[in-house]
Amino acid sequence: MGKPTGFLEYERETGPIAAPEERIRSFREFHGSLSEQQQRLQGARCMECGVPFCQAGVMIAGMASGCPLHNLIPEINDLVYRGRWEQAYIRLSKTHCFPEFTSRVCPALCEAACTCGLHGDPVSTKENERAVIEYAFANGLVKADAPKVRTGKTAAVIGSGPAGLAAAWQLNRRGHSVTVYERNDRPGGLLRYGIPNMKLEKSVIDRRTRLMEEAGIRFLCNVDVGKDISGEELLSQYDRILLACGASRPRDIAVSGRDAGGIYFAVDFLKNVTKALLDSDFKQNPEKLVKGRQVLVVGGGDTGNDCVGTAVRLGAAGVIQLEMMPKPPETRALNNPWPEWPKVLKTDYGQEEAAHCFGHDPRIYQATVTGFRKNKSKDVCAAQIVSLAPVRDEKTGRMSMEPIPGTEKEIPVDLVLIAAGFLGCEGYAAETFGVKLNAKGNVETAPGSCYTGSGRVFTAGDMHRGQSLVVWAIAEGREAARQMDESLMGYTGL
Repeated sequence: MGKPTGFLEYERETGPIAAPEERIRSFREFHGSLSEQQQRLQGARCMECGVPFCQAGVMIAGMASGCPLHNLIPEINDLVYRGRWEQAYIRLSKTHCFPEFTSRVCPALCEAACTCGLHGDPVSTKENERAVIEYAFANGLVKADAPKVRTGKTAAVIGSGPAGLAAAWQLNRRGHSVTVYERNDRPGGLLRYGIPNMKLEKSVIDRRTRLMEEAGIRFLCNVDVGKDISGEELLSQYDRILLACGASRPRDIAVSGRDAGGIYFAVDFLKNVTKALLDSDFKQNPEKLVKGRQVLVVGGGDTGNDCVGTAVRLGAAGVIQLEMMPKPPETRALNNPWPEWPKVLKTDYGQEEAAHCFGHDPRIYQATVTGFRKNKSKDVCAAQIVSLAPVRDEKTGRMSMEPIPGTEKEIPVDLVLIAAGFLGCEGYAAETFGVKLNAKGNVETAPGSCYTGSGRVFTAGDMHRGQSLVVWAIAEGREAARQMDESLMGYTGL
């Protein structure tokens, strides 16, 4: 696949990225593209490695290695190298519904498992994927493809995030009549309101959902299933139900002063910013939320980084991000060999921008909040934080982060964004269908199954597996559609 000696002849190259001082001026995407010829050379770097771990999508040491969608990556890269863009799109479409999403927001599990990455730089598979799908859109290759024959079967998809959209796309292709219910004012779920516009422009979502509507999929927004309409009503209207409502119940921090004004969950903050931008057609930035404030982000993951980047764009006077865990190493540790997911230091766009604006990395490792102090208006004005140290439990062998006495200190803050993860789905959507939740707050199913065990109800995405990646949600949506189709028809070609 590719050029046998390409990985020796060509260096890894990615599209141009706007400098921090330029990109923080707007909420537009800032990652550019290579020329067609440059992109073909990147496809040439894909070596004939024999065992393509990049497309394995298996769990190794509790972490994913390779693409969960099992995209036929060496074949796609070879077609990119040869300039056969239409064939590359056809090949990619066999396993993937929405490459335009993952090629923007996926952490590239495929590249982490690339054989070229063992002793050098991995193939830029993520950007090759983006080049393929954008070529396909630009040249009219991506079509609605409404089914020629309808089965007479109906399905309701609850939630229009990546899992719900993937399942709807697949079920509709099969000929079933699909209706997607979304509690927000626009479809997209996590893609719309959980990921900032500079990472995924919302016009990219609109482009896809328009095609889905042309193909016959119906979207009903501003309908909160379990509140506005009951599960019993939906079961009386549809042959199958898919619960794909996400894991949107945020983890709180139980400390003194938590009731102060100016403390928000990250998911609510990001949604409010994106909605304000969309409602004004990007003519007005909601700066009043942040401008001139000292911002504290509690949580070091992707959502925390998105909060940092958003706060910078909205004129924060300063940003601090707390991370409970120790600072990762800059290169793989001996106990983290390839092709495991590399547990190494990652400095994302938001942290780069904060460092540019304020002169230092915003992250403070091995630290957490112990309390907040209020001013006379009962708004947060300071946070008490403490340093942490890893301690191993002698009985279980598990490591936990424990406070270090004498390291307490207070820092001034005007705005606090809690990005401490999620505790599963909001239970009312499951409850209205009589669906059970497990101890983690996710919908309970048998291993390997998307069937809830309750009536004709299936589940997929974060609501099923817990907070995870967009690529996993799409993979789950496709698998749920396959199982739903088989239960409807007695067999499946999905």
